[in-house]
Amino acid sequence: MSISRRQILQMLGTGLIVSRFQVANASGLNSGSALKPPRLKAGDTVGLVNPAGATFHPDDVVIAREVLTALGLKMKAGEHLLDRRGYLAGSDKDRALDINRMFSDEDVAAILTLRGGWGCSRLLDLLDYSIIARNPKILMGYSDITSLLLALNAKTGLVTFHGPVGVSSWNKFSTDFVEKLLFNAEVFSMENPKEPGDNLARVKDRVLTINGGKARGRLLGGNLSVLTALVGSDYLPDFKGNILFLEEVGEEIYRVDRMLTQLKLAGILGSISGFVFGKCSDCGPGKGYGSLTLKEVLDDHIKPLGIPAWYGSMIGHIENKFTIPLGVEAEIDADNGRISLLESAVI
Repeated sequence: MSISRRQILQMLGTGLIVSRFQVANASGLNSGSALKPPRLKAGDTVGLVNPAGATFHPDDVVIAREVLTALGLKMKAGEHLLDRRGYLAGSDKDRALDINRMFSDEDVAAILTLRGGWGCSRLLDLLDYSIIARNPKILMGYSDITSLLLALNAKTGLVTFHGPVGVSSWNKFSTDFVEKLLFNAEVFSMENPKEPGDNLARVKDRVLTINGGKARGRLLGGNLSVLTALVGSDYLPDFKGNILFLEEVGEEIYRVDRMLTQLKLAGILGSISGFVFGKCSDCGPGKGYGSLTLKEVLDDHIKPLGIPAWYGSMIGHIENKFTIPLGVEAEIDADNGRISLLESAVI
């Protein structure tokens, strides 16, 4: 959504822009830069929504509340947080309503999703993007939440956050990145842990360089299968000249091959400046020798692009995870497996 300076002044004059979120971003909406939400501060209220799969354990909400309390935040539960319709967390209309209400609620500073699953893509044509653009707020989650992260960025320019959900493991590693990014508005680099632990050499969380070098661009991506399912819709941002990051869980290698092939045929892979694959949890080649390995599939699709690329970043369905801001300018170093933000993600 693009709004001219004249329109902003008209809205200010008529009182249409009144919230602290709108005023904070009004001067930057016409510049072509990212629409950044305000940073979190102690005492802020975070809205908790469940836009995808149903939770069958009410204690999940208690855990999310305790996490937010430990961060110095308050929680406001979405009205339909514990609804269920089959495998979905309630009807499409009600799940979308909770999101729209949280963005329009001036007492809510940010929005956290409770869990992933499936269902976010069903909401994309039910969201009020004009409300979202007028009230930019932090929205964070991963897995199926990828649909929301990409759609909101594509439709409004809002910087969104691929990071923990309410039921994630909020350990020190993951929480440190959330605090640096969302509270402190820091500009920093992310690298996998390098400590070998009890081993003589580091075994876990090593990175595998596909093509060396450095690249710059906006960070865009998320879960591979969810992103691929949006190809051909109006809910994907422009990947041209930007950095694509992906992660996956529980997919056989041939399915990863098929999805990357689709991204290639859609012209996405050929347009990006850099590529980062996080973790593909539980994505083994299966029994026997009838499968390609993930490395071979990535070599087939990514290596010929000649762009800086690596595999193994701390992104995905894992306990220790980075929080990646979508829509923020960054530089990647494929030789060292480093993601360096070039600007803050919040204001």
